[in-house]
Amino acid sequence: MSQPVELPDSARVVPDGALDRGPVPGDTELSVTVYGRPAAGEPPIDVLREARRPPRERRYLTAAEAQLAYGASDADIAAVEAFARANDLAIVRVNQAARSTKLSGSAAAIGRAFGVDLRHYTRHGITYRSHAGPVYVPHELGAIVQAVVGLDNRPLGRKFLRLASPALQAAIRAAATSSDLPLNTFLPPRVASLYDFPPHDASGETVGVLAFNGPIGVGGPSAPGGYDPTVLDRYFTRELGLAPPHVTDVTVQGPGNDPGDGSDPDDASPEVYLDLSIVGSLAAGARIVVYFTEFTEQGWVDAISQATTDAANDPSVVSISYGNPEDGAVSAWSAPVVRQVGMALEAASARGLSVACAAGDSGASDGEASGVHVDFPASSPWVVACGGTRLEAAGDMISSEVVWNDQSPNPSQDRGATGGGVSVVFAPPGWQASARVPPVAGTEQTGRGVPDVASLADPETPFVVAQPDGLGGVGGTSAAAPLWASLLARCNAALGARVGFLNPTLYGLPAGTLRDITSGNNRMPPNGPGYDAGPGWDACSGLGSPRGSALLGAL
Repeated sequence: MSQPVELPDSARVVPDGALDRGPVPGDTELSVTVYGRPAAGEPPIDVLREARRPPRERRYLTAAEAQLAYGASDADIAAVEAFARANDLAIVRVNQAARSTKLSGSAAAIGRAFGVDLRHYTRHGITYRSHAGPVYVPHELGAIVQAVVGLDNRPLGRKFLRLASPALQAAIRAAATSSDLPLNTFLPPRVASLYDFPPHDASGETVGVLAFNGPIGVGGPSAPGGYDPTVLDRYFTRELGLAPPHVTDVTVQGPGNDPGDGSDPDDASPEVYLDLSIVGSLAAGARIVVYFTEFTEQGWVDAISQATTDAANDPSVVSISYGNPEDGAVSAWSAPVVRQVGMALEAASARGLSVACAAGDSGASDGEASGVHVDFPASSPWVVACGGTRLEAAGDMISSEVVWNDQSPNPSQDRGATGGGVSVVFAPPGWQASARVPPVAGTEQTGRGVPDVASLADPETPFVVAQPDGLGGVGGTSAAAPLWASLLARCNAALGARVGFLNPTLYGLPAGTLRDITSGNNRMPPNGPGYDAGPGWDACSGLGSPRGSALLGAL
């Protein structure tokens, strides 16, 4: 047997305060996903150069071309499969385009195969599986394997959804008709009208939506999450007067569509209903594909890889309403996972796929105990990061739009604020140079600025959407991501071409194409660290909120 080699950046450190609960029983059945290297050298197109062209003039790769450029070689897949068989591991699924091979086996076999001592740890009341030290593979796989995910299953990711206050929820549910809704609460089509969405629907497009549920750690609760088609049908027909959307489910990890009634604090169903209510109404005519997965690193990478290489469903836009601080103290993303997600998103861009991602709902801190942080995957340069605003309207016009910030030092009164800031993981991208992104607050460190754009997210001027127990007032940047995904789907349909990787175009738009948000901040009151809005790009509202027809015209 060849001498094993250490996978770069694969080492895990047991966090301070974590209690070692002992080894994972050897007969526990587990799965891991092995990600390999791309087979080709330089891709046949320059994604950044193509992204600076008008969408109708761009060249995108076909699914077959993308697999050749970014996927794994037959030889590399065969080498991983031979390794699996030699170590008593079953081959569950191969996605050559995503360079992934999913394996299953006993904890004892997986531990031996990758040179790790799998143990259970408990921290902050959650028990999870992990290991101390690096991951190893045989020498002949050292140049092939880039990441092994699934060895660690600590929870990763949270939904970015904020419910309206109980009083406002009661008033929304008491409304007999849409005309009786409380002031500054909005059915999605009205928001589209206020933002001057182009009059085209999104027929011919497919919008992917990531959804999370399933086990939280080891031996803990299993978070429900999903939708009941009858609830959606009732919302679209009775409240909106629209045909219900065509929804396809894809189970990547976990139980798949598993709707709850909203009473469980871990239930992700309110998030799923929010996403489907917005995309189904604002991208009417589009097919929706929901990729169900788990709140783990393996769940994240496998879902993004699946969505961005799904030749059967072929989404043109993907909406992601979840994330975690890119440098979080409790459940930080590992470097190999960040790289794998980035490679998947770059390959998606080469195929003309746009990704809209929520920027977070906890202000400039992103929910961390100290300092300023931005969320991943919103901080990836390959996604359109979506921040949040408070929107007020008079008739058919916007009367006020400012940065969303309802934070309070009192947890019972804290209703959140838009995420935003400067990445400490990703360098400043060239296309963002015109934005004059400041350093990370309180430092001299530069990085990719977040968000790129913004839209309605304040739960006190909420969307009125389907919820497990009826209508609900809902906000959060979870609403901004599907809104922007829907707008891009409409633009695709109107142009007859995919807008694809949009960021280089966004930062070159003529002044006035988007609605500049110049008031507000995402600091914790009264004057915590964070960022203020102002003319042009800022680290709480990005370049601004939609002027949909103007954006389509510019494209």
